[in-house]
Amino acid sequence: MLIKFSKMHGLGNDFVVIDAINQQIDLSAAQIKNMADRHYGIGFDQMLLVKLAQGTADFRYVIYNADGSEVSQCGNGARCFALFVHKHGLSDKQSIRVETNTGEIVLNMSGDVVEVNMGVPTFLPVEIPLATPAELTQYDVDIDNQTVHFSALSIGNPHAVIQVDDIAQAPLESQGKNLESHAIFPERANIGFSQIINRSEIALRVYERGAGETQACGSGACAAVIAGIELGKLTSPVKVALTGGSLSISWKGRGAPVVMTGPATFVFDGTIEL
Repeated sequence: MLIKFSKMHGLGNDFVVIDAINQQIDLSAAQIKNMADRHYGIGFDQMLLVKLAQGTADFRYVIYNADGSEVSQCGNGARCFALFVHKHGLSDKQSIRVETNTGEIVLNMSGDVVEVNMGVPTFLPVEIPLATPAELTQYDVDIDNQTVHFSALSIGNPHAVIQVDDIAQAPLESQGKNLESHAIFPERANIGFSQIINRSEIALRVYERGAGETQACGSGACAAVIAGIELGKLTSPVKVALTGGSLSISWKGRGAPVVMTGPATFVFDGTIEL
């Protein structure tokens, strides 16, 4: 099976994007994991499939992590998705409606900069999901004989946000890795470490579910800003400085959608024989 793909990235968070409308794509988790290998495959953080919508949207957006697991949302990937459908002639609309497993998102293009309406975040434990009986502003778990305080919410995928004083010293490989797979998150979670610079800027690193630390995480940036606003420490809009670059995040508060703005970059087109 010969598959055509594009390699793209959003602030260094890299993707293989595949047109699954004009190609018949049926990949196993093992095949996706092999393609994601940076030594023996193409190498990527996530694989994005562009499919026909099942409803009234323009497209359907399917996302797989590097370990082959399917997830429901990826903000950086959404920006690359918009650039891909334009570059490959699948749409010429400046505003694109896209289905995901957890709802619809809207992508607005202006050159290589894409504004993504990520939808309304939820804080309800049953919807995140989070194995706790009641919604709190912050939650506590014990990891490595330390009590870790974190905010929790979902933007189509589960996030925890931990506030830190020094982003360079954030314990991603210990606390991040252990909280990602902790029993409190039945479907695992993306773990963000956020350092507040001032009321309109944060620095962020994210240990992503199924991928580990990445150069940037769009939904993680949204989650960190939402958590900071909920704690009364941030005012929208907020600049989020990630390892791979910066995003702008806007959120008006509970019941309102969170909006992310940032670049998408095309790297190359290729084919792979499976």
